[in-house]
Amino acid sequence: MKRFTCPVCANEVHFENVACVACGTALAIKPGAFVMQALGDHSGNAASPQLPPTLCQNAAAVGCNWLLPEGQVQGFCLACQHNRGVPDPGYRDNLARWAEIELAKRKLIYALIRWNLPHPTRETDPAHGLAFDFLADSRNPDGSMTRISTGHSDGLITLNLDEGDAVSRAERRSALDEPYRTVIGHMRHEIGHYYWTLLIENAGRQDAFRALFGDERQDYAQALELHYTNGPPADWAQSHISAYATAHPWEDFAETWAHWMHIVDGLETARAYGIRLESSVAGRSLPDDPYLVTDISGLIEEWVGLTVALNNMNRGMGQPDLYPFVLSRPVVAKLNFLNGLIHPEMGIGQDALPVSQANAR
Repeated sequence: MKRFTCPVCANEVHFENVACVACGTALAIKPGAFVMQALGDHSGNAASPQLPPTLCQNAAAVGCNWLLPEGQVQGFCLACQHNRGVPDPGYRDNLARWAEIELAKRKLIYALIRWNLPHPTRETDPAHGLAFDFLADSRNPDGSMTRISTGHSDGLITLNLDEGDAVSRAERRSALDEPYRTVIGHMRHEIGHYYWTLLIENAGRQDAFRALFGDERQDYAQALELHYTNGPPADWAQSHISAYATAHPWEDFAETWAHWMHIVDGLETARAYGIRLESSVAGRSLPDDPYLVTDISGLIEEWVGLTVALNNMNRGMGQPDLYPFVLSRPVVAKLNFLNGLIHPEMGIGQDALPVSQANAR
């Protein structure tokens, strides 16, 4: 994530801030440019001599701080335009949980825009456009419960509203042994399924995909049942980014996609704060913008060094590792493949990195 500053007093502000804590100026993000803009109608400091910028319709309900696209005078921002089902704000705790989920979704859309990836809405592509349902479990008249499952289907990403609650999320993290169960983690995983359809299936890249991830034509429901019954193979870390990635090639792709988003966003944040580990590979110049990288080898090396340092800092504070994952050689090959989908100018299926560059604990 980039760093943001107040355009009035230059104080640092965060991605989710709606006002500057130093001077009180009301703020909003201009998508695309991703800069903070002052809202003159709140602070008395006019943002420009033109008409005042217009905030997303979800600003009041859940604190969305994105401006509408240029020329649009009402409605929803580029992130909230993808919402299909949202929770009833009248129920207790719904707003707080929805706001937490919306913040993660804006971070997701930020990355898609930075990568220039297609993300049509259901308005422009009714059958397969990207849409979100944020829904809560409900009790039926007979007393039974209708449970909402998080998942993806034909461009629709559904997220149980409980994922926006830290306590509920921690309980599920423990029960399912998922060390990185976060809202943004869910978002990045489920969008991986969406881009499998767009960039693999619709583009005819199944053979290249199967060479790395396996044959997705195996029965999906049966594969998940076997995974939850028997667990992952003992040696899963040698070829997969997570235990869940072993369940089915689709899940391997989605888990790997999520981690590439973690890595690129994490390195952009580190760069923004001047935290940078130089490459030890002779002649390699690391890119200034991780979102534009085409050769991932230097980026992976930098990430490995950074996470080792951060994990040790966490351990020194008595906290679990920030990034408790291993980037094995097969995993790096998969990451490289994904980056080739995002940046097609580099081609698909480049060689994996040497093993020495692909270890992180």
